[in-house]
Amino acid sequence: MDLQLKDKVALVTAASKGLGKASAHALSREGAKVVISARSDLLDAAAGEIRQDTGGEVLAVRGDVTIQEDIDKMVGSTLDKFGKIDILVLNAGGAKPGGFLDVDSQDWMDGINLTLMSAVRLCYAVIPHMLDQGSGSIVAIESYSVKQPIDNLILSNSLRLAVIGFLKSLANEFGPKGIRVNSVNPAWTWTERIQEIMKSRSAKSGLSIEEETANVINPLPLKRLGTVEEFGNTVAWIASPAAGFVHGHALMIDGGGVKTPL
Repeated sequence: MDLQLKDKVALVTAASKGLGKASAHALSREGAKVVISARSDLLDAAAGEIRQDTGGEVLAVRGDVTIQEDIDKMVGSTLDKFGKIDILVLNAGGAKPGGFLDVDSQDWMDGINLTLMSAVRLCYAVIPHMLDQGSGSIVAIESYSVKQPIDNLILSNSLRLAVIGFLKSLANEFGPKGIRVNSVNPAWTWTERIQEIMKSRSAKSGLSIEEETANVINPLPLKRLGTVEEFGNTVAWIASPAAGFVHGHALMIDGGGVKTPL
């Protein structure tokens, strides 16, 4: 299938590794010009890897999505280099883990700044340019926790739902003006972060990494973790003109892990 992404311009945040990097990689493979941003020292290496694999144009812009000046730099650099932004992929690190009594009011404020306000600020920075060109696609990387809360992640469970409400509102407001807005919501996908989580669980439980991984896999109907390639391909598709009638949608990519009917 031709996703019609050739020469589209995509800005992907938190893209030095994991799901963000996989999304940028897939978009570049499909012919998009990609700008990746992150705080990490891995950013330049990620850009080089994507560039070498796809032959596409990839620009790396160091930045923190919790800082307005950095967001302005990401957007400004994209416009200076490519003259437009067709696709915005919203991504940020996770809020502090823990149950209700494990976090305090400052943790809530920090989580709001990272999870919700980064999306708000990025949309304020990008949507006016999409309105000027009469088209655009915004995709947020969230979590299956928006349908099924995850134990000991009260901040993420709460704040990612706030992002979904924000996105649904944007979809209603800007759909008539040519801007599509969607989210992709993964369950367990085999990234560097998941490997670290499994190692940590193994160290605490005394079980092997393989046994801890099996505990995650067994409830999933597909009986395996997702791959970053599968995730990236899904983002590229939903961001693309090939998914032109998909709008205001929270897409689960979870191996059937969410058991609710809707």
